[in-house]
Amino acid sequence: MQSVALIDYGSGNLRSAEKALRRAAEQLTTSVDILVTADPDRVAAADRLVLPGVGAFAACMNALAAREGLVEAMTAAVTRGAPFLGVCVGMQLLATRGLEFGETPGLGWIPGEVARLRPSDPAAKVPHMGWNALGDLDAGRPLLAGLGPTPHMYFTHSFAFAPADPAHVIATTDHGGRFTAAVARDNVMGVQFHPEKSQGPGLRLLQNFLETSA
Repeated sequence: MQSVALIDYGSGNLRSAEKALRRAAEQLTTSVDILVTADPDRVAAADRLVLPGVGAFAACMNALAAREGLVEAMTAAVTRGAPFLGVCVGMQLLATRGLEFGETPGLGWIPGEVARLRPSDPAAKVPHMGWNALGDLDAGRPLLAGLGPTPHMYFTHSFAFAPADPAHVIATTDHGGRFTAAVARDNVMGVQFHPEKSQGPGLRLLQNFLETSA
């Protein structure tokens, strides 16, 4: 049985993420144990890790850092090759820094920065909330397998991650201009949208994460 650590650091969407992961796990032929935990030992030993997130970059990063040993445990798991998925602000925390309410250092696992959305179309409101089609999908990424060329996912955010290396962008979306919708660097992955709120396509993506190594 493989273990999946859903990291509990006070994020508001934790329970919906847990429910979606359990539904995705039901589609697999292998057994999956979903652990909602902030225990560094369990996180360090987990086969896979999911970091959810809603709210401000600084608040989420500070809450994560306040759990003694948790960031170090996450780092140890990622370093040994455990697949890691960041969701919404959980993806943004992968960046070098966030620029919400000043500058806050992130985990730095995928170089880049998180800055406020500035749509060129005045009709595109911020926060960006609702369904949007993904585009520019990296078809070779197992995380995106079976989603088709333009799957629709649910977004709710005001800031977006701009990786320093365009090769780390594996999907984009358009809201008055294109921005990053999903990233990947080796075994570290992230999505700006909420797969737990994205119905069939979101569950398929979570199933892909539970099945693949990168």
